[in-house]
Amino acid sequence: MTDILRVAVIGAGRMGADHIKRLSTRIHGAEVAAVVDVDLSRAQAAIEGIDGAVALASADEALNNGDVNAVLIATPGFLHEEILYKALEKGFPILCEKPLTPDAESAWRVVQAETALGHKRIQVGFMRRFDAEYVALGSVIRDRELGELLMLHHQHRNPTTPAGFTNEMLINDSVVHEFDAIRFFTGEEITSVQVRLGKATRNAPNGQHDPQHVLLETESGVLADVEIYVNAKFGYQVATQASFEDGIVSIGGDAGPYVQSAGRWGGSVTPGFEERFGAAYDVEVQAWADAARRGEIGGPTAWDGYATAACCEAGVEAQKSGAKVKVQLNAKPDLYN
Repeated sequence: MTDILRVAVIGAGRMGADHIKRLSTRIHGAEVAAVVDVDLSRAQAAIEGIDGAVALASADEALNNGDVNAVLIATPGFLHEEILYKALEKGFPILCEKPLTPDAESAWRVVQAETALGHKRIQVGFMRRFDAEYVALGSVIRDRELGELLMLHHQHRNPTTPAGFTNEMLINDSVVHEFDAIRFFTGEEITSVQVRLGKATRNAPNGQHDPQHVLLETESGVLADVEIYVNAKFGYQVATQASFEDGIVSIGGDAGPYVQSAGRWGGSVTPGFEERFGAAYDVEVQAWADAARRGEIGGPTAWDGYATAACCEAGVEAQKSGAKVKVQLNAKPDLYN
């Protein structure tokens, strides 16, 4: 067992900075050894106050730094593939923020590279699997406490979107989480995706159709739907309702106390994903660190990253065509069974 992970965090933007703080203040058995960013001044700012950490301008420098023995990738997705190959060559444990890569073809190449290695080293950052409510609902499903799962209804609402957030990004950056959640809950692959475009909000920027309704089916016939609404204004809300043979389970309700006062009632809605899933990120990274020290991974695999990429491709095609699109998957290597 490795005594401690000396982690190179590659990418010091919004997500990378959050992980740097997490590793340096809340995670046991791991610490930040290096931070990489093309903007070296941002990497230098990120390591301020972290003893022994160095700021570097390239992933190669970090991977060849003798003090590094693990990698957390938090760069934009189009940069992941090359870094993943180099980290696999080193045999380092890897936590890669989603997406594994931006498309199914490149994700499959990563799966093949890890399969050739003969053991799993890549954990993909689908943090919802570590959320307490997701874990609880997953247990109800697997234990069949309420009979068989029949349907899943998901709501994914953001207050607004940044400039340049395209129609395709509603699928690739947002619904990707529901694709993984549905696979996590059911333990099955998604077989088809359909996207319906209805009445659009006036708050959507030009070129973006918001909200959208995504319809899915799994191998056993479980039906799922997703309301993706990324300019909902009121806050960040992610909720799921599961329909069983003998009952209904809902998760992801509003946060905080429910107050009645001065003729009004209500609670609060989280403003962003950091607040809604902050605890899940902590559990996720701790699970990765604990497993990595044993030579294992502690969460979603490269196969999960590939399968969700295939779902996203089907989703974007369905978005453009309006047709029901089959999800195309290669045969699953034995490594991931």
